[in-house]
Amino acid sequence: MSLTFAVGGDHAGFDYKKDLIDFLSERGITVKDYGTFSADSVDYPDFAHPVASAVENGEQRFGLLLCGSANGVAITANKHQGIRAGLAWNVEVAKLIRQHNDANVICLPVRFISLEEAKACLAAFIETPFEGGRHQGRVGKIACS
Repeated sequence: MSLTFAVGGDHAGFDYKKDLIDFLSERGITVKDYGTFSADSVDYPDFAHPVASAVENGEQRFGLLLCGSANGVAITANKHQGIRAGLAWNVEVAKLIRQHNDANVICLPVRFISLEEAKACLAAFIETPFEGGRHQGRVGKIACS
């Protein structure tokens, strides 16, 4: 099965989005773009919810959310029961959200990292498997239901 990503973000993330979609596509990853489709001001939940829903329902394997601080999209995505969205601002954190938290959505704060750092975080997220073991029980306690 090929790797798939749902991608979305608000106006702050718009400038990075195309480059990151290209970055994923160049690696043979299928991408579905959930918007926004311009740099005009928008509300981040309008894009975070569809990305989270696509991952939650299994339509896409992973999600990438982009906004200024990435906090708003992370908070929004994590309202979905099957989502473990992690905010990553460097490669080490990107690895840890996969390795320890089994994150299925990476949220990048585009106002605080360069495009190259965003690509490095995304690569680390893709390449790092969930470690399981002692982390499995902790991840199992995340859901509210």
